[in-house]
Amino acid sequence: MASLPVFVILMGILVSISHLTAVPWKYEPVDQNLVTLTPDTAVAFDNPGHAPMEQVGAYRVSQRYAWVNAKREATGEVQRIHVLVREPIGAAGKRAAVLFMHGAGYGTCDNSFGDVAASMASAGFVTAVIDKPVWSTTDIDRDYPASAKAYDQVANYLRAQSSVDPDKVGIYATSESTWISTYLLEDDPRIAFQILLSPMVYSPRHALGFFVAQDFAIAGSNPGYQSVVRRLFSTDGSLFGLGNLDIRTQSKRAYAVPTLVAYGTKDVMTAQVEGAQKIMAVAHEQGNWDVTVRSYAVSNHVLRLGDEAVAGTPLADHYMRDVVDWTQGQAHGLKQTTEPVAGSTIHQSIAVPLDLYGRRKLTVYMVIVHASAVLFLLASALMAVAAAGVKLYRLLKRDKRLVLGFSHGFGGTLAGIIGSTLAALLLFAAGLGQVIQALVRLGWGGVPDPAGVSDWSWPVIQLVSALVVLAWSWVLVRLYEAATLKGVRRIPAQVRREGFSGAAIARKLKANDSGPVLASSRFGLVFFWTTALAMLSLLLVFAFWGLFIY
Repeated sequence: MASLPVFVILMGILVSISHLTAVPWKYEPVDQNLVTLTPDTAVAFDNPGHAPMEQVGAYRVSQRYAWVNAKREATGEVQRIHVLVREPIGAAGKRAAVLFMHGAGYGTCDNSFGDVAASMASAGFVTAVIDKPVWSTTDIDRDYPASAKAYDQVANYLRAQSSVDPDKVGIYATSESTWISTYLLEDDPRIAFQILLSPMVYSPRHALGFFVAQDFAIAGSNPGYQSVVRRLFSTDGSLFGLGNLDIRTQSKRAYAVPTLVAYGTKDVMTAQVEGAQKIMAVAHEQGNWDVTVRSYAVSNHVLRLGDEAVAGTPLADHYMRDVVDWTQGQAHGLKQTTEPVAGSTIHQSIAVPLDLYGRRKLTVYMVIVHASAVLFLLASALMAVAAAGVKLYRLLKRDKRLVLGFSHGFGGTLAGIIGSTLAALLLFAAGLGQVIQALVRLGWGGVPDPAGVSDWSWPVIQLVSALVVLAWSWVLVRLYEAATLKGVRRIPAQVRREGFSGAAIARKLKANDSGPVLASSRFGLVFFWTTALAMLSLLLVFAFWGLFIY
């Protein structure tokens, strides 16, 4: 029972850390619905002059390649961007043009938007699909302002074509590129209209925080894993040179042009109710009442039916028809007569976490704790390999000297603590891995497997962690008792009182107890304390992520 007070103190420290690093999150209001005015998604216009409302298939389509050199001002890098231009063959006069903007990833002009761009070209529009401007960036440090300028180069290229009406060049942006379109509309007030698929609307911190939190819940993961989401999206990215988390996404120009917003009811990545309301509010503030919202049943984040990971997934029913009709109406300057909000009821399960922000102190602590754990784990692993090598060498040489020489059962206890702590770490990684896998499948429109380890692993890790803390409390008490028996605890006072030399202290210790307190070799002592620090650092990692909130 002597270890109980130590256990309480250690648990108190870890529980306090979990609570101090906790990030509040406002989920309310939940289950929001935006009821549409009609289930019919069709778009119609008042057309007294009988302007030609050409449909998909009206023209055969030609295609050609061009390129632009896009310079990233921040670094001076230049990317040679290929442009795939599709044009209606035999179409009279100057035509409206549509520039396609990529979502996340590394899309090219040849593997992106093929069916949509070709369909729109067959309806009389000039379309342009480009290689995504990426330069040397990755998904986490994209240069959105530079990307906007690269897209604007292509918009100007389209305006210079003899077949294009320069005042009727619009954009077709999906997902991530709706962050870029905000900058593009600020840079280029001549953009005539925009078609936005599953627009993110809010900053990456808020939009992605919503997406991940919602999908963790849909995947059936233990609520404890939500604490991981909250802490992760409270990271201060500026400490790592990442400024994209908090970019401006709702500038005055963002929705100042005629806008078509399209959502799918199976899209679990966007905050549709709050997003649609925000788009309309910002547009109305700029005097733009030409905002059309359409919601398509059983379609995913990219308005496809089924799992987008499967090749050839079709577009949502009537989606292509509606996009073409709406764009024709904009090209001819007609007044829309159908309802502005139509289709399936728009639903949103939780609120956008607008109270999230970068927490610098939390981020610094996170880095210190995780870096310490990694360093001590590496050091422990290297020492374990070295100990195994020395042990093997001595066995071959029939050398009976101990490599570590642990006493008082500390070796076995340390092995048990290592095994339990690493097992908890692996279980934590497995739980997160299953949730992330489910999140990816949901994002593509698929159905995740039933929750397994991501559901039951959290309480198991909490139990194992508590048992590990109990084991450490026993170790600390046992060390104190062993040191007391050997007289180590009395040495500082004796040195002050009697001025013992090193040799005298050694004789005194041998007189008290001939055995070592912890280990008979210096290597064993260093290995024990290095490994102890590694395991305790892992407990601090668990505490950071909220595993000691019971």
